[in-house]
Amino acid sequence: MISEKIKKAKAEHPTIRIGKNGLTEGLINEIKRQLKDNEVVKIRIGIKDQDRREIAKKVAELTNAKLVEVRGYTFILMKNE
Repeated sequence: MISEKIKKAKAEHPTIRIGKNGLTEGLINEIKRQLKDNEVVKIRIGIKDQDRREIAKKVAELTNAKLVEVRGYTFILMKNE
């Protein structure tokens, strides 16, 4: 069931974008809310001058989620069981 949600997330556009303001408390709370509702979230990084893998790992850590995939400036998080 989770693998189906991951496939669906890969095919869709990102539901969250990390912009010039970076990782704000409101953004982290929105990611947590979407993880709770959908179990899988696709996120786009709009900051080009930082390491995207480090950003993805930090978001996963802050939201207590599992980092599924980093591809380009997009990554997918899955709710931890």
